[in-house]
This record gives sequence, structure tokens and C-alpha cells, in this order.
Amino acid sequence: MSKSALIVIDIQNDFLPGGALGVAGGFDVIEPINKLMGRFDLVVATQDWHPSDHASFASNHAGREPGEVIEVEGLTQVLWPDHCVQDTPGAEFAEGLDTARIERVFRKGSDARYDSYSGFYDNGHHSATGMTEYLREQGVEQVFLVGIATDYCVKFSALDACADGFDTTVIIDACRGVIVSPGDIEKAVAEMTQAGAKMAAAGSF
Repeated sequence: MSKSALIVIDIQNDFLPGGALGVAGGFDVIEPINKLMGRFDLVVATQDWHPSDHASFASNHAGREPGEVIEVEGLTQVLWPDHCVQDTPGAEFAEGLDTARIERVFRKGSDARYDSYSGFYDNGHHSATGMTEYLREQGVEQVFLVGIATDYCVKFSALDACADGFDTTVIIDACRGVIVSPGDIEKAVAEMTQAGAKMAAAGSF
């Protein structure tokens, strides 16, 4: 019998208001996510886990500022403030998140050369986190995504989930976006939908 999994994306201190890369409204998704956890067969989470010399950090590129776009290892790279550095408070899960319900955590972005928005693969698909194999081993066919950020890590996780054959739903009101440019969330939703992901509201579960 097929199972469902809730994938909780990057509910970490640095992505919440006041953090190094704080997303507006980030705290608002924690309570809905906690409530959703009991509705699924399995709960897993992703955790950004960067070394301090990560290529996505503007501070590691002389004269560059956060928000600039460069090329790194043949990939387009948005430069970010230092965030979610391994073993720092900013990389920890938000205090209010019910981590006791999380069966497994998949860390990403630990290779200094590559950013890793998706919870499944790095941006260049050079390496996998092991989430696809784990979910398949658990008999999961349906995945439901929540978290931060709609237009980056949620989007790329949803795209990879669809590509790997999972029945994919994004619980859109339990996500928040970075919105580097106006319309980024709308574009992300369109891209995820085109790839086969469905959009749903938390109240429908």
C-alpha cells in the first residue's frame, strides 16, 4: 500500500525573520506545519548545511554583494548572505518546529562548490541527498511539500520530486517565498504546476 510523506523544507533560524536570510512571514508556517505532521504516514525534513567557504556566499567573492548573479562551476548562482553555516545557531531548526515527529533529516548544500536548493539533489545534479531512495524504501508514492522558500528550495524540491516520479503536492499556504523579484512566487507556482505538481491549501487536510 502506497504511503504519503510530508517534506518540511528548511524551517531554520536563518530563514526566519531576524535571521541572516530571513523570509517575511516565515514564523507563520510553523504552527500549520506542526498540525499537518499527523496527517501523513511519514514526515521528513531538509536542512541547509553549508560550510563557511560555500560558493553561494557573497562574502566568498571579492567585491560581490548579496543579490548579484554570477557563474560558479558552470551554473548560474545567486549570491546570498552567509546563512545556515554548519553547527551554528542559524542552521538549527526553529525552536517551535515539532522535530520529534520528523523521521529523518536530509542535509543539503554541504559541498562548497555547489548550491543545493532541492532536498533531493544539488543544483547541478552532481550528487543526491538520498531522499528519493529513502522515500521509495518506505513505500512512499505521494509527497507533500511545505516550508521555505516557495520560489527556491520548495520549488526545486517539487520539480525534482515530480521528475523522480512522485505524486507531488505543494501545500502552498504553508510555504513562504524570498521574492527577490516581484512575481517570483507566481512564476514558481506556474513552473511547479507545469512540471506536474498540484497546489493545495493546508485546510484541505
